Amino acid sequence: MEGKYLDPKADVTFKKIFGEHEDLMMSLLNALLPLDEGKRIEQVEYLPAELVPENPGKKNSIVDVRCRETGGRHFIVEMQMNWNNEFEQRVILNASKAVVKQLGEGEDYSLLQPVYSLNLINDVGFDADPNDFYHDYAIVNVAHTDRIIDGLRFIFVELPKFKPQTIAERKMAVLWLRFLTEIGRGTVEPPTELLENPETNKALRILEKSAYTESQLYAYERYWDAVYYERGIVRSGYKKGRAEGIEQGLQQGIEQGLQQGAMTIAHNLKGLGMAIADIAKATGLSIEEIERL
Repeated sequence: MEGKYLDPKADVTFKKIFGEHEDLMMSLLNALLPLDEGKRIEQVEYLPAELVPENPGKKNSIVDVRCRETGGRHFIVEMQMNWNNEFEQRVILNASKAVVKQLGEGEDYSLLQPVYSLNLINDVGFDADPNDFYHDYAIVNVAHTDRIIDGLRFIFVELPKFKPQTIAERKMAVLWLRFLTEIGRGTVEPPTELLENPETNKALRILEKSAYTESQLYAYERYWDAVYYERGIVRSGYKKGRAEGIEQGLQQGIEQGLQQGAMTIAHNLKGLGMAIADIAKATGLSIEEIERL
């Protein structure tokens, strides 16, 4: 580790910054969530990261950071290093659990508060558009997408696609996304804009290596080992699957070509009046196939 700072996307650093400092958590949420005008988050309290189901036989899950606005909206924040479809399903499950866990037995449904799921992805693959990095999903009317049912909101941010000029009008969003994408283990001097802003400046101080114990630094390195290992497995599996798919596709193409050629020959021979049994022997087609020509 050669720089002055650690990477904020690692599990130990991300949770230390946003899971222990309410002001930084609120700043990130206010910057990146699609909140209505005048609906800024003013105060939050942390909730247990483990979402335990009511039924002991169901699946437990742990999120990176979970909090709620005092007396109001709930927020789940996840940092995902490698994209996969399983993560998308886990996001839906965890947000749904956050809705269910709000009510006790006999409590009125009117007490339910909206749940926002903010998912920061240090990978591409969630969306095919190479320029669209911010994805906002709500429960909408299919025919009239301006009509929304409040309750669940899913935000996915593909960090590698982010370019500062794409959202220049939202200063704090730009600063936090620059913080997450430009600061890493090789950083010696952070960008001036991050040093001048009080919130990102505080986050930078939390990231300084000197603030971490030897065991925390060891956990940090092991985390990256696991990330790179998983990414290698995924990429290897993709390449193997792609090669097998190409081989299978070529074989299918050859078989389809031969089949089509035999059908054409059979059609012509049938037109010349040759007996169907003889055509079947010549082409390898079944009598039923030839009769349908």
